[in-house]
Amino acid sequence: MDFNLTEERQMLQDTLRRYLADRYTTPVRNDILNSAAGFSADIWRELADLGVLGALFDEADGGFGGAGFDIATVFEELGRAGVVEPVLDSCILSGRLIAQVGSPDQRTLLDQVISGALHLALAHGEPASRYDLSRVETTVRTDGTDLILNGRKAVVVNAEAAGQLIVSARETGGPFDLDGISLFLVPAGTPGLGLRGYPVLAGGRAAEVTLDDVRLPETARLGAAGQGFDPLMNVVAAANVALVAEVLGAMESAVELTRQYLMTRKQFGRPIGTFQALQHRFADMLIELEQARSAEINAAGHLEAPDRDRQIAAARNLVSRVGRLVAEETIQMHGGIAMTQEYELAHIAKRIVMSDHRFGDADYHLERFIALGAA
Repeated sequence: MDFNLTEERQMLQDTLRRYLADRYTTPVRNDILNSAAGFSADIWRELADLGVLGALFDEADGGFGGAGFDIATVFEELGRAGVVEPVLDSCILSGRLIAQVGSPDQRTLLDQVISGALHLALAHGEPASRYDLSRVETTVRTDGTDLILNGRKAVVVNAEAAGQLIVSARETGGPFDLDGISLFLVPAGTPGLGLRGYPVLAGGRAAEVTLDDVRLPETARLGAAGQGFDPLMNVVAAANVALVAEVLGAMESAVELTRQYLMTRKQFGRPIGTFQALQHRFADMLIELEQARSAEINAAGHLEAPDRDRQIAAARNLVSRVGRLVAEETIQMHGGIAMTQEYELAHIAKRIVMSDHRFGDADYHLERFIALGAA
């Protein structure tokens, strides 16, 4: 089997890598991290102009990609450069959800998403949810022809910038039931919608979202009533592929920075990279990195397969473990400089470690892999 990129994906990778190498420097990123928005509107628009956002959607939705390997190609480069713009949250989680179950009128929003004119955010996780997608306690009730939402959502990434939030709420059943979860489009500024924003450790911003008698028309419903769980599973699977690729790109940057440092830093009159103990540790990282790349290819190739969830769980578990190893080893081999904000590795290592806490950590995905294999 040929795992080389297609000509189109190779062009996308080359274009995005050159753009980010020139545009997304460490000082630029630090300025973005310190900004009120948590992302750069200029870079967001330029990513859209380059077709990066369109590569995450298929042709029927106005894009030109959308497959697992398209997602992996884009996010590997975003991870390599340490990009903090909310591509995953606006396009993968939210945009693909609209593409999957939206009405024709709702799907017109995708043109704005792909052009960079509209930000989206998925408000699904709740304070007590942890990694359980089915745990939804936010409620919805009908009042004549209107829908009334009440509840609270936690760590909603990109909520402050979003023109539309996709909110999950339970219509029937108990907190853990798979059936009974519905999805709704809630425009920013809707009465009763409250946001308390804050920066997140790995870059960007999130918000605690409160819904206090938020009144919506029936046309705000996204997809069929009570059937939101499976679409959520689909977009989270795609998000996990994106996260695996992003971490792989970040690890490759961390390893390359370490290689350069080992061949530059001298002790006893020679580069420390010539010391056998450090060579062995570096070789171990390279071996683990190759395993992570195989896991990424496997996850991307199984995004539409029947055993998708088990393969993605395996990839997330492996990449989470390798990511922690690479983050720790590269920092230790650098010494104190690796912890300074002005040095590239500080941000990259932080993102690698924090990625383990989105959509399930290493232990969660190991348990899920075992459970899916026994099913």
